[in-house]
Amino acid sequence: MNYQEKHRKSYIRIGEIYFWTATINNWMKLLMSDQYKDIIISSFRYLSNAGKIDVFAFVIMPNHIHVIWRINAMNGKETAQGSFLKYTAHEFGKLLLREDPAMLSLYTVDASNKLYEFWQRDPLAIHLYSREVAYQKLDYLHRNPTAKHWQLTNDYLNYTYSSVRFYELDLKEYDFLKDLREEFGFVFRETRTTAGIKMMTLKRSL
Repeated sequence: MNYQEKHRKSYIRIGEIYFWTATINNWMKLLMSDQYKDIIISSFRYLSNAGKIDVFAFVIMPNHIHVIWRINAMNGKETAQGSFLKYTAHEFGKLLLREDPAMLSLYTVDASNKLYEFWQRDPLAIHLYSREVAYQKLDYLHRNPTAKHWQLTNDYLNYTYSSVRFYELDLKEYDFLKDLREEFGFVFRETRTTAGIKMMTLKRSL
């Protein structure tokens, strides 16, 4: 691997934990429907069960996803993240063709190796090099559905396609999730704002 490849914003070193963002092409809100979200969940589960990835946290938004994960191994001749993007794109195309074929034209590309492109190129990978950075990204990820420009829910604990309830309510809704706290040695403590809103803040473990 040359210097340029290694330092692309999408570069992931095997065995390290990253905050990773992938965005639907042209910011289209393809993931608004739960059917498309379930394709992402299915791929997480398959690659996790195969030992290729460890998924620590995620949120699926209408036009992008955030995931905290570790890539453990190549998936054959391609990266695990490459397999994830390829599989989900293939399944998106199949579902659109069946459910809403007119929408497929929005993802058409002039390329020799594919007819459609559902994901933007070069997802963003941020290395989680410390406990504080890991917690900040975990908190950002879980609160994303309540961001002012989204407002998908009034309470982020009610957002289904997220790992938030695994961390804050100890609910094991997604069997592939691993615990990020065990990697970085942090725990949560419950605090409240002056408005009485419950918040989970970082507490250093002993």
